[in-house]
Amino acid sequence: MRQRNKPKRRSPRSVLHLPDLDHSKSSVLQSLGSVASQRTYGFAIDDFIRWYCSGPRLAFGRTVVLRYRYYLESRQLAPATINLRLAAVRRLAYEASDNGLLSPDLAAGIRRVKGAKRLGIRLGNWLTSTQGRELLGVPDRASVKGKRNYAMLAVLLGCGLRRSELTRLTV
Repeated sequence: MRQRNKPKRRSPRSVLHLPDLDHSKSSVLQSLGSVASQRTYGFAIDDFIRWYCSGPRLAFGRTVVLRYRYYLESRQLAPATINLRLAAVRRLAYEASDNGLLSPDLAAGIRRVKGAKRLGIRLGNWLTSTQGRELLGVPDRASVKGKRNYAMLAVLLGCGLRRSELTRLTV
């Protein structure tokens, strides 16, 4: 009986090299619909790759991602920033696993890394309801331009939109 030549399949690895990481990164970014998400995840993945490649390469698994989390915490980043970066690394691991570059067991271990806890209240410069009403009172609603400005401010305040989101709205 004659044997057929089967195509060689790469076996999943535990240590990923730069081409593997770049391939997985491009897969992650292509799977995201929003340009803003692509930019944010791209920055987060690049930050992780810089950190991962800066030291001795350990197996890309739960321990490495935990160390990365501790590194992010040592930089005193906000919990939301840390959680976003960890989400990007998890997504990177899923793509590497789906492409046969990383063992599914290692990807599952990475998924179990917990994010940073959000303690206390969210910081920022938030408007009170009185300040919001004062802001809405600024435009001169007797003019067409004032009506337009009032409508834009009302949408910003009422919907909690960013300026960039407001400018992309179509009526």
